[in-house]
Amino acid sequence: MTYTKQEAVDRSQIILSHAWMVRTFVKHSDEGEDFPELMHIARAVFDASRALETRVDDPDAYLKMLRKKISKLRKATDQFAMEAPDASSHTNFEQAVISMKACTKELEELLQQVE
Repeated sequence: MTYTKQEAVDRSQIILSHAWMVRTFVKHSDEGEDFPELMHIARAVFDASRALETRVDDPDAYLKMLRKKISKLRKATDQFAMEAPDASSHTNFEQAVISMKACTKELEELLQQVE
């Protein structure tokens, strides 16, 4: 499937809304206080989301910024996947890892499918 630039922006915003919910969960979890290394994912999602939200009306600038931020988000996601099980084996953390992996993967694929 190929996306127009505006469709890619719209889809990215939806994907990032899911990442934002993971950020919120981690940030407000008790484990987040006990395992400060988990905050890397919260900061990466915050950084990417805030940088992108200022560009939603300019698809070229948005996609350029997403390409710039995706590697940081991937790195934070990979780190979160390694560290979350140390913080908790609860299903909520397992699902948060799955969700972040899916969000990052979908954003990476989306960037490959833009016209």
